[in-house]
Formats: sequence, structure tokens, C-alpha cells
Amino acid sequence: MNFNLNGKPVARTVEQNVNDVSRISQGAAIRGDMSSSTDIRVDGQVDGTLYSDGKVVVGESASLSGKLFGTMIDFWGKMDGDIFVKDTLSLKSSSVVNGNIHVRRIQVEMGAQINGSFKMISEQEYDQLVATMVRKPAAPKPVVAPKPAPKPFASKPVAAKPAEAPKPIEAPKPAAPSQPAS
Repeated sequence: MNFNLNGKPVARTVEQNVNDVSRISQGAAIRGDMSSSTDIRVDGQVDGTLYSDGKVVVGESASLSGKLFGTMIDFWGKMDGDIFVKDTLSLKSSSVVNGNIHVRRIQVEMGAQINGSFKMISEQEYDQLVATMVRKPAAPKPVVAPKPAPKPFASKPVAAKPAEAPKPIEAPKPAAPSQPAS
């Protein structure tokens, strides 16, 4: 069950399977950009841009450098770079952020370290930032089965004309006897 900021239960509109969470486990390292339409849990290391359409949870053992984008972020780890949040960022007591934070709402626990600036943004500003700063994977193209190779054109069999019997060779006709000249 999820709860809003006032502690009231909020029903999710989409049922989520535990396998719908992308995980970067402790000991794993990613160099480059990662984009996910589902929630992300990070306990390892990420160097690059990390983007999620859903919630991002950054564990205590996680270390990120680059940019972090998410709809909601719960943060316990270390970040060297900028954080962009469409809705709510929750910085836990063990978190260390060396960078700028762009957020709609923020919650900071006692002990969290922040070395950077804050900018409060709207959802529209977040969407504009994502559009200019995040490379989302292109939608997969529909798979179209290849057309079978055309078959060679087969015409109707033509009946062979029966072979004509060879004409007999006629022997030359004997010349007419010549008549004596008178």
C-alpha cells in the first residue's frame, strides 16, 4: 500500500509486478545512460544519466555521478551531479548530494548533506528538462515478417507438337529422252 505525504493510503492505478523494477545491485557498475519506464532500485554504481518514468530508490551503498531523473526519488546514497524530480525527493539521513537539485517537492531528514543549490520546478518544467536532456530509447518498431521470395513464374506447360515425319527424299526424275534434231 502506498501513502501520500499526509499519510493517507493511495491506491495505485496500475498493478505492478516485483519483476517490473529494474535493479542495479551492489557490486554492479554501469557506465553510460540508462532509461526505464518502470521503477529503478540502485545499490551499485552508475556513471551517466539515469532516467525513470517511475520511482527511483537509491540505497545506502549506491554511488551515482552524472544526472538522475525520476518522478519520485527516495535517496540514501551518494550523488555527484544534478538531480531532477517531477514530484517528490526524499533525502534520507545518510544521503550526500554534491550537485544541484531541481524538484517540485522535497523532504530532507536531519543529517542529509547537500552541497549545491535548489530550484523548485513545476511538472511542465521537469518535462521540458527531460525533453532536452534525456535520450529515451526509440519505441520499438513493429516486427514485420519478411515477404517470401517470389516464386518463379511458371507458365502452363505447352504440349509439344508431334514431330512431323520426315518427307521422303524423292529421287530425281530421269530427264526426258532428247529427240534427235531433224
